[in-house]
Amino acid sequence: MSQNSFPFTRRGFVMSAAGAGAVLSAQTQPLAALSHGPAVVKKVYLSARRAGWPRPDMDLAQEIKEIEANLAGLEKRYPGRIQFVGGETLYEAAQVEPWAPSLAEVDAVLAFNMTTGAYPMLDKVVALGKPTLLFARPYAGHDWTHASAFSQLGKKADVVASSDYAELDPYVDAFNTIRHLRLSKILVVAPEGRQPKGAGYSQHFGTTFAHPPYAEIKAAFAAASAEEARAMAADYIRLAVRVVEPPRNEIEDSLRLYLGIQDLMRREKANAITIDCLGGFGRGDLPAYPCIAFSKLNDAGQYGVCECDLESTMTQLLVTSFSSKPGFVSDPVFDTSRNEVIHAHCVSATAMQGIGQPPSPYILRTHLEDHKGVSVQVLLEGKGPVTVARFCGPAKFLVSTGEATGNVDDDRGCRTKMCTKVTDARKFLRNYGMVNISGVSPSNTRDLLHRVVFYGDHTEMIERLGRLTGFQVIHEL
Repeated sequence: MSQNSFPFTRRGFVMSAAGAGAVLSAQTQPLAALSHGPAVVKKVYLSARRAGWPRPDMDLAQEIKEIEANLAGLEKRYPGRIQFVGGETLYEAAQVEPWAPSLAEVDAVLAFNMTTGAYPMLDKVVALGKPTLLFARPYAGHDWTHASAFSQLGKKADVVASSDYAELDPYVDAFNTIRHLRLSKILVVAPEGRQPKGAGYSQHFGTTFAHPPYAEIKAAFAAASAEEARAMAADYIRLAVRVVEPPRNEIEDSLRLYLGIQDLMRREKANAITIDCLGGFGRGDLPAYPCIAFSKLNDAGQYGVCECDLESTMTQLLVTSFSSKPGFVSDPVFDTSRNEVIHAHCVSATAMQGIGQPPSPYILRTHLEDHKGVSVQVLLEGKGPVTVARFCGPAKFLVSTGEATGNVDDDRGCRTKMCTKVTDARKFLRNYGMVNISGVSPSNTRDLLHRVVFYGDHTEMIERLGRLTGFQVIHEL
């Protein structure tokens, strides 16, 4: 039966959560984030055989030795995060093709133009389609001038023009995100014939997709330990601010579904899952709503995304991988009179401030749209900048920023709500139509509507990744 409401402070919630940590870790054994290892980056030096610029008597070997020492220092600053390989010198464009097979298992290319005349090699390197960063030291050459053209053409290339090798530091996270996308696997669960296609994302980023049927979800649920689910449910209820509608047995079923989904993801070697949950539960294809499962997966650095929304799933993979902030898939609600956008949905991570950070308090509710099952109303009290984003196919990425002002407690709309102030709500509202340039049908309201909210302003890294991986960043605000 439902528990009665009772007062609970945020401080009390966090202290109880910490105190129960040992119990939770012993009982839940959360699905560990798949280790993808350090980003592997291929070094390459591009030089004319006869130097004119920067000087005709340049000692190429000495210049490369200096660069190598700086790159070794970068590896030491980020142990286990980046590994440089290669280091060949190419002197003419014809050498690029026989060199290309060495890129098969690397995540990115770091190219150095050593002299003038390097562009023919650089152009062919970029044409191979591997994310390429040109580090152009002062006086090395003028190949940096092509960076804007590469971006406008959708090529996967970026440039740093600097004497300071510390300007490579932000690219460590970028390279790791590229690797994360390339080695991630997403389980997409929807009725046959209605499954969103991931082929474009596979081609663009290397992400793998699998389409297990609902029968596998049900089988995983049936195979999960009911006893373990009961123990987990007891802790989950104890740590909640309160339980409003759902009976205990439905909470236990939700935790059992979480255990089943964990097992399915382990067997599939997947780190993300998105399910047609509303339809699946309504049709009886799911034994419970996966809201708790998704919340717990996102808290642990995995990805659980509702409504079989592939674009929002890819958005979370991109931003969470470098920010360590889970994403909140939302249905935005505009109030232009107050310059506010309220982000609402029936599922959210509790660790929105960062994986491993103190969780936000939560209330256990039914799913709002049918008053069935169990959803998680997370009290998102955090304030400060937020990034609102969404892929629209692999080549376009919508982004805006706002200022979170706190939690909204209202029985209208979905359970979890975050209020944000924006600079110009009317402009944001008008620019929502920009999604149509990606070819999304205006009749598909969900694809027009959903955005993913992350605490923090991540636009600079998103733009950096857009250049490196060839997607266009479109600012909605």
